[in-house]
Amino acid sequence: MKRLGIIANCSKARAPVVLAKLAAEAERAGLSLASAGDAAGLLGPACRVVAGNALFDVIDGVMVLGGDGTMLSAVRALAGRPLPLIGVNIGSLGFMTSVAEDDLSRALACLAADTFEVSARAIAECAVERDGEPVTAYRALNDVVISNGASSRVAVLDVVIDGSPVTSYVCDGLIVSTPTGSTGHSLSAGGPILTPQAPVFVMSVICPHTLSTRPLVVSDTSEIRVACTENAFALALAVDGQVGQPLMQADTVVVRRGPSDVQFIHLPGYDYFAVLRQKLSWSGSSIGRRAAE
Repeated sequence: MKRLGIIANCSKARAPVVLAKLAAEAERAGLSLASAGDAAGLLGPACRVVAGNALFDVIDGVMVLGGDGTMLSAVRALAGRPLPLIGVNIGSLGFMTSVAEDDLSRALACLAADTFEVSARAIAECAVERDGEPVTAYRALNDVVISNGASSRVAVLDVVIDGSPVTSYVCDGLIVSTPTGSTGHSLSAGGPILTPQAPVFVMSVICPHTLSTRPLVVSDTSEIRVACTENAFALALAVDGQVGQPLMQADTVVVRRGPSDVQFIHLPGYDYFAVLRQKLSWSGSSIGRRAAE
């Protein structure tokens, strides 16, 4: 890797300091930088300024500086282009931004030497159908959420998987999550944690109005259809918590796995379970701690 595109959340307090360090370390590692907008200005004269999505035509990979929200925005901007991403955490949590700020120099050296690992992450494609025809489409790295929005009234959502009716959920909403998104909104709703390469989706119901409702894990080869047929008020669709739209009565949201994955770059020695232990403050047993040492 020789040409590195930079996407950064410049509103983060540490962004100017980290970007200045990045510019200096990239020059020492023999990497050329390209970026757009505010990040290009903070990187200084060593950075090539490229407008908009033309950035993705002149680089070999993308470094994202911020938190998970910045990573989600970067994946959406890629729009299926086969460029790998590496995330540097200058946010608060960062499940997807696997490189700590202190490891920035090491990360650049690994990129320059091609000594890194790549993890493929599934993308969910989401379409809104109205009168049997698709009207909008989205791509989700984390999740697709159908909710009652600002209303305090319960929603009724009819779910069909691969042509087979599942049930009508009476609830505040429904989350269809990828494995990557299983540590996000779905986890807050009581869903399971999925390992990143698990070939499944998980459906987690938000505040179900029955004690028998449980999260449902289905193959990611399945087509999930959620119909909003019995609601007298507008529901809301949110994709990765960043984009979406109001839903009309009789709209159907269709979710299936997309044809192309997103490639995440990890440094040598990356351990997904170590990330879980750190981010979720798992203490574990003394045996588990010794095994991790």
